[in-house]
Amino acid sequence: MKLLRGIAAMLWIAVDTILGCIPLYVLGLLRVVCPAPLRAALTRAMHGIVQCWVAGNRLMFRVLGVTTVNVRLPEGGLRADGWYLVVANHQSWADILILQNTLRGHIPILKFFTKRQLIWVPLIGVAMWFLGFPYVRRLPREQIETDPSLAALDREATLDACRGFRDHPTSVLAFLEGTRFTPAKHAAQAAPRYGHLLNPKLGGASYVITALSDRMDAVLDVTLIYPDGVPTFWALLQGECPRVDVIVERHSLPDAVRAADTPEAAREALRPWVDELWRAKDRRLEAEYDGEALAN
Repeated sequence: MKLLRGIAAMLWIAVDTILGCIPLYVLGLLRVVCPAPLRAALTRAMHGIVQCWVAGNRLMFRVLGVTTVNVRLPEGGLRADGWYLVVANHQSWADILILQNTLRGHIPILKFFTKRQLIWVPLIGVAMWFLGFPYVRRLPREQIETDPSLAALDREATLDACRGFRDHPTSVLAFLEGTRFTPAKHAAQAAPRYGHLLNPKLGGASYVITALSDRMDAVLDVTLIYPDGVPTFWALLQGECPRVDVIVERHSLPDAVRAADTPEAAREALRPWVDELWRAKDRRLEAEYDGEALAN
């Protein structure tokens, strides 16, 4: 039964993706050649296609009984026409699917930094490019040391991508840990500061804030909790993760961070504030994994 559910879920996602990419590609190509006044309308239509794709995946969760997602949203609600920086802990490739399903309809579609190599992933890679996902090169330190000008080029390319978010309401997702949490990665850190999280990396968030600080409505701090154990993506689709708890908290961007006019200044201003967020999230995870999920 689990195998059949997993295969059905994968086929559902594949068909949903193909059906979404066809009109997305058409509108994306039209936007490249159409006059500027029409581009905003085409962008809104493309975002609507993504919302339909996410709705299809959410329906798949219910029809196939993949998992149950318990959500705690902040009081006062959220804006589907706002600008948000979304930060979350990262434990599984399933996280993005859970986040999309949870936040759909509450905030604009999620966009996130993507490795440049992923543009060659069939269907998805070009779709993300059409949607304005920022592709980054993440140059090796040795290459930058050999040619420091590459760092400046990469910096400006990333800032330009983030400035593109100013044209329409956007939610930018940042997994501040930079990679999925595992006990091995946690143990390998030189100076681990948290029990259930990796030390945060603030580079991507600092670029987003530099480009969008005057438009940003809030920072959404999302805590993802898998009470029955962290699943792989395949295990999630097979129904081996009966429950996911998602806690969303809204925070105003501190004035010192909002006033930063360079990524470097934003990074320094963010550091103590994110440390407080991460310590609170770490305490929450400690409590939740002790059996108190969504009880507080």
